[in-house]
Formats: sequence, structure tokens, C-alpha cells
Amino acid sequence: MKSKGPTEFQERVYATVRRIPPGKVASYSVVASAVDCRSPRAVGQAMRLCPYDDVPCHRVVAAGGRLGGFGGQDFGKVLQRKKQMLLAEGVTFRPGGQIDEEHVLPDSPGVRRLLRG
Repeated sequence: MKSKGPTEFQERVYATVRRIPPGKVASYSVVASAVDCRSPRAVGQAMRLCPYDDVPCHRVVAAGGRLGGFGGQDFGKVLQRKKQMLLAEGVTFRPGGQIDEEHVLPDSPGVRRLLRG
């Protein structure tokens, strides 16, 4: 039996995340806003199920500049990997572990246009 591919909603999420520039991050909420969805959790589910290697899932973070989850997990080595990937792109962190604001894309009309392409 053939497995179903990503839904149309998931494809929109992946296309949006591909547009997050290196060295920047967007919250699940900002991605949700860019795809006209009211649920950051739905975006999180789409990210957890992402089948593509070219989607920079590590650039999607929790509210307040926290790392959030990665690969369906929200602790341990997987989260360290996400942080290392962001550091390699030049993202910096505050002493408490939050991402410096200069790297966080805000929810604004300009950012929504950027992410929609």
C-alpha cells in the first residue's frame, strides 16, 4: 500500500519555511500567520512530519525565541543539534538560552510577504 504524501497545507508550510533566510528564525506562530492558519500547533505537526531534507526545520522555533522542538522531540541531543545548526548559520543566543532578537523574524506584513514568496 502506498503511503500518502504531504497534504496541501503541509506543502504550504514547507514552502514557507524554505523562505526563512539563513541566520534567521521564525516562530511556529509566524509561520502559521504566513500560511493563513490560526494554529501554531498545526504548523508544529507539519514540521514533525516533514519528509524533505531541503526544508530548514531548525529555523522554526517556539515563541519568545526558545528553541522549541526538533524532529518530534523537545529535549536532549536532538535539541542540541538544532542549536548547533543555528549557531553554524550565525544565530546567537542570550545567556538564558533564548535566541537574540536580531535573528527572530517578527509577525508583520513585510515578513508575511517574504515568507509567502
